[in-house]
Amino acid sequence: MIGTYAAVVAICGASLAIGQAAIALCGVRRWSWLAPAVGLALVCSICWATVRLPGDGALSAVPVLVLAVGSVAYLWGRLEGGGEALRAGWPVALVALAAASLPFLVEGHFGILGTGFNPDMSQHLLATDRLVAGQGSQLLHQGYPLGPHAVVVALNKGLGIGLVQGFDALMVAVAILAPLTALAAFARFKALPRTAAALVVGLAYVVASYFAQGAFKETIEALLLFGFALALREAGRDWAGLSLRFLPAALIAVGAVYAYSFPGLVWLGGAFLFWLVFDSAARRARPDWPALLLAGLAFVVLIAPEVGRMIDFHNFETLDPNGPGLGNLFGQVSPFEALGIWPSGDFRLAPGDGAVPAIGYYLGAAFGLALLAHGIFRCWRERETAILAALAAAALAYAAGRLGGTAYASAKAIEIAAPICALVILLPLLREADWRLSRDMTDFRAKGGRRGIVAVVFLAAAGFCSVLALANAPVGPTSYSPALTGLRPLVADGSTVYIASEQLLADEQGTPYVSWELRGGRVCIETAAEADGEPPPGVRFVVAEGVPDEPPFPGLRVRRVAPPYVLWEVTEPVTGKSPCPLIAVRQARQGPPR
Repeated sequence: MIGTYAAVVAICGASLAIGQAAIALCGVRRWSWLAPAVGLALVCSICWATVRLPGDGALSAVPVLVLAVGSVAYLWGRLEGGGEALRAGWPVALVALAAASLPFLVEGHFGILGTGFNPDMSQHLLATDRLVAGQGSQLLHQGYPLGPHAVVVALNKGLGIGLVQGFDALMVAVAILAPLTALAAFARFKALPRTAAALVVGLAYVVASYFAQGAFKETIEALLLFGFALALREAGRDWAGLSLRFLPAALIAVGAVYAYSFPGLVWLGGAFLFWLVFDSAARRARPDWPALLLAGLAFVVLIAPEVGRMIDFHNFETLDPNGPGLGNLFGQVSPFEALGIWPSGDFRLAPGDGAVPAIGYYLGAAFGLALLAHGIFRCWRERETAILAALAAAALAYAAGRLGGTAYASAKAIEIAAPICALVILLPLLREADWRLSRDMTDFRAKGGRRGIVAVVFLAAAGFCSVLALANAPVGPTSYSPALTGLRPLVADGSTVYIASEQLLADEQGTPYVSWELRGGRVCIETAAEADGEPPPGVRFVVAEGVPDEPPFPGLRVRRVAPPYVLWEVTEPVTGKSPCPLIAVRQARQGPPR
């Protein structure tokens, strides 16, 4: 727990400091809540740029630390509005931290998020482990974007944080940085509605659901998309006249490349093109081409080292429309989930398949759709062209995924669109209400009539659904312990059988996670029934839960006790060829992360 939260503080602190320093270098003296998005994009980019240097990733932490300390020194005495930002930000960060910690609190332990939803994290752990060792991997050679993985390597090398804790920390940090970024849209509102709105945008229902299944790339991309839209918005308002006013948006786009490869630019590039059209039509003015060209040049230079890997990633299996199909889904995910009101702990379920009757889903979808239509109308009248452009790009990406892709691809498009939908809904509603709280804190009213009440209802309903998704997140698998890692040096020179429970293999998708813990040797993973009373020929070791007095098979002696496991060794000479595959072979058969 201490390591995980220390890493969360490190990621958030570095992102805020580096992001704000980058914005200040563009000529902005006042604190900007775009700093979290800009900073996270830069941290991912810097870590990936340095993780393959000599030293097996040890240098990846150094530039981030140097830049973070240098950023604080540069901002000291120059930054305006820091106290105001602190007062606005700490409640959002604290509640977001509590919400992101909910899965671990409910399960009663820290561990790998989302193990009951999909096994993808095992592949990410293996690829990161190879980066730590300075070695290649299947994902590396296929051009898979490894910027977030490099951040975990930096935590491992710089702070001694374990890889599982590093990924947990990265996901929790993103869950904090996203609501903080949303404050860029709500900073001028009163404290209570501002905090609630930022949390609902940053932790929208489908975003919370993807957090629950350990899908960190999608939550990062969702943050970068609405951060990019808000950066374009600021460039046309508070930053008007600065020659580098579009550079923060360009830096966010760079981060999308290193976190999501070229698919990350589908949303951001589409949002930029729609913004050019919408802004020209709404303001009847020509774009500031010199400023845009400067930002574009910086973007091209910074992504140039990744172009070759982006081309390699084009052939990645899960980008094939005939590839993964449903993935871990049960069918097409409803686009109405992007509206935020979907009262289910599992976003994959159809209306009525959970505890809430189907009518509850349909009423929530109708309510959200009406508010979205109202928000689009009001945002156009108020010239919120950047936010509408991001919404249009997200809608187009979903349509493309639904018509020409897979259910898995269209579900990701829904997740990435969810914060933008919440932003379009809430921004006009909060503007139309003058929020008041009595001195004795017993009378909370929204002046603005029905719209204020509607805003409260939406915030409450959407917030409840997000909490429901987070509380349902599995952490584990619960039926095995990372104590397996301590046995790895003993079994690396021999073939091993791991005796697992039916629950671990069938319900918790535990096979790839056991493989992760015992990586480096030949391992068979099966239940006691499948073992049929004896280990296969050629097997030297058996790992099973239990006590030293109860061997799972005859002819075994205790080699090591590592509760809850006992490592047994076959007493007879090992003969025959082992049928157990190498971990690398097993993992390739699991399929790449989607």
